[in-house]
Order: sequence, then C-alpha cells, then structure tokens
Amino acid sequence: MPVNALFREDFYLSTCEATVTAVHEDGGIELDQTCFYATSGGQPGDCGFLERADGSTIKIGVARHGQTKDAIFHMPLEGEQIPAVGEKLVLHVDWPRRYRLMRMHTACHLLSVVCPFPITGAAVGEEESRVDFDMTETIDKDAVTAEMMRLVGENHPVYVNWITDDELAANPDIVKSKNVRPPIGLGRVSLVCIGKESAIDSQPCGGTHVSETQEVGAIHISKIEKKGKENRRFRIRFGAPGDGQATP
Repeated sequence: MPVNALFREDFYLSTCEATVTAVHEDGGIELDQTCFYATSGGQPGDCGFLERADGSTIKIGVARHGQTKDAIFHMPLEGEQIPAVGEKLVLHVDWPRRYRLMRMHTACHLLSVVCPFPITGAAVGEEESRVDFDMTETIDKDAVTAEMMRLVGENHPVYVNWITDDELAANPDIVKSKNVRPPIGLGRVSLVCIGKESAIDSQPCGGTHVSETQEVGAIHISKIEKKGKENRRFRIRFGAPGDGQATP
C-alpha cells in the first residue's frame, strides 16, 4: 500500500504514530504513514528517530523514496536496531533542522520571484542554498537581497493548492524549472502559492515551506557565480550581508 505521507498536508507536523509495514535488506524501514520528508527536488530528506514501545530509539539518518514516490524508506544509522514488521512506533523529526530547510526552501521561491528566469538547478541546504538560472544578465546581489527582504518583510501568506496531473500537463508554463519536472504520478500536484490569491507566485513543488514569508527571517545573496555562458548560480545564506556564517 502507498505510504500516507503526512508532510504533504502539514509541513509543521514533526511527530506521529506509525506501524512498520516492511524492512528491507539495506535496513530501510517502511511505515504505513510518516511525517518524514523524503529527499526530493533538491531538498534533503528528514532525519530524526523512531521511538519504540519500550522507550528505546532507532536513529534515522535520512528518509528517501523507494522506486516510486509511493514508498518512503527511513534509513537507520549504522548499528541501530531494526524493528519488526507490525511494530508500532512514534516518529520524531529533527525539527530544528527541518524548520531551517523549510525557511531556506521558501527563500528559494522568493529568489525565483525576484529573478524570473528559467531555473536550471537548485539545492536546499541548512546553511546555504543555491539556485541556478538560465540567464546572461548582470545583476547586483545586494539589489536582489533587498528585493527578497522586501517580500519577507511584507509577510505574504505561503500555502498549497492542489491541481491534477492533467491540469499541470495543460498548463506547462507554470513550471519554472527548465531541467527538473515536478513530481507527477500521484494523481495530483501541489502548487506552492505566495500572496493572497497567488499574487506573488505559484509554482509546482513537492517540498516543505513556512506558512508566511516573515518566517524566512534575514537572508542574503552571498555570491553570484557565472557557470557557463548562459548560467548564473545564486547562493543564499541566512543573516544580513556581511554576517558570514551567521545563523539565527
């Protein structure tokens, strides 16, 4: 049976109960439902731990998809115990890490608003994220930072609308990514919307995000790199310009 991926409906859910449905040779643990986000679309999968009935824990290094998006494997760290099929567990996501990734992923969306060019690549990180654009224009990183912080300060709502796979196929222009297609095959696709009635942005994305732009906090473009004739890489960091490794 497909896993009930609770994070798709509630990005702020950090714990839940679940039952083990399978354990694989590589140690991957499948559950009937999960609040662990699985690595996808440039966002790392969650880590955390699974709590057993006796109070012992199984530390999870990462959650990843199986052969399809319907399967999520919770990969334990080396030397951890392996639960039995049918065992009931309580899942605990490493919330501080997840929340930083949510803020960062939302910041990447804000950058795509300020720089409305086709996206050729992206990676979300806890300390730094990058977004690559198909562009030749020269642009000032401080000006981009100022525009992003304006959107943060205006505190626009961030929410998800769902459309069908067919609706996405009929409206291909809403996809900003040039090389990576949004997740399809589940029958529906999540649109991450910013602003009332999507006034600021709307794009397909299966990642996790904060509920309002103000939660992103202080961010800045630390560097813009030329990666080929028509490719520019923007690096986003937390904190104000000049803060270096500052993290809130």
